[in-house]
Amino acid sequence: MAGEPQADCLFCKIVAKEIPAAIVRETETTLAFRDINPQAPTHVLVIPKSHFPDAASLAAGDPAAAADVLREAGEVAAQEGAVESGYRIVFNTGEGAGQTVFHAHAHVLAGRGLTWPPG
Repeated sequence: MAGEPQADCLFCKIVAKEIPAAIVRETETTLAFRDINPQAPTHVLVIPKSHFPDAASLAAGDPAAAADVLREAGEVAAQEGAVESGYRIVFNTGEGAGQTVFHAHAHVLAGRGLTWPPG
């Protein structure tokens, strides 16, 4: 069921503190931690604590949690000192777009020049 923890989900296990992560922020509804394979000097993932497979299902199923993820992405950027120089928030949806963990998550990327278009 959407929103419920999934036993086979890596990010649900991180939320449950069953798997360690380098946590940088935590709220009642979100968790932010450093990506284990960073693509930029600042690469932090912001996830809802509830399980939804992607950003669209999160927005449809729990709009408040989707807003929390976006707000926390901005807070992470501020905490990391990336507001002045700029940062990117990316949601990958589906394997073809590079999504490898099917628990909605935002990538906060900063600290180097980020080209456009990103794909």
